[in-house]
Amino acid sequence: MLELEVKQLIIDVLQLEDITPEDIDSAEPLFVEGLGLDSIDALELGVALQKRYGISLSADSEDTRRHFASVQALTAMIESHRKK
Repeated sequence: MLELEVKQLIIDVLQLEDITPEDIDSAEPLFVEGLGLDSIDALELGVALQKRYGISLSADSEDTRRHFASVQALTAMIESHRKK
């Protein structure tokens, strides 16, 4: 359920009009290959995650890069944040 929510958030925030949540493979990379997102997309998505889930991210953090690797990684980070 959370993965679907994250996929929809990506679509809404980045205005990916021709993509549905079902089109996004949860294990697929979000950047370069896969969805082909760029650094501006990462910034917009980071702001949306902060607003929706109260998660603060550091732009230069290696952890942040790992969390943004895929929808699965983002979901795991959100679930981990919720448990704290």
